[in-house]
Amino acid sequence: MKNNVSEYLKEHGIKPSLQRIKIYEYLVENKNHPTVEKIYNDLIDEIPTLSKTTVYNTFNLFMEKNILTMITIEENETRYDADTTFHGHFKCNKCGEVYDFQVEKVQLKEDILEGFEINQRHLYFKGKCKRCLKSI
Repeated sequence: MKNNVSEYLKEHGIKPSLQRIKIYEYLVENKNHPTVEKIYNDLIDEIPTLSKTTVYNTFNLFMEKNILTMITIEENETRYDADTTFHGHFKCNKCGEVYDFQVEKVQLKEDILEGFEINQRHLYFKGKCKRCLKSI
């Protein structure tokens, strides 16, 4: 985890409120690619004044400052990741867990994107994870 979340947020132009600090700490410590609902439910006991709107607004601010990425593997489910390096995600169709995996430099066979400006890159796989395959 980043040594001092408050300082890290300041370095990225973010005023480090209690809610922002706790949300970012949660993202870094858990690496569970949470939805807004998940992070809200997991933090509401610790921060009784937290609202889902605050979580949405905080996520939007973090994405604007490039310290958070949005993951949309499913159309109806948006998740978030504090690891902003290029890596892939695997979602298990059975248990719903999302796993990170490292990716070497992606090379397209044909340079069909030459002259394009790429703002985001995502690599997603779906299937059954090892744990779910063992339980079959």
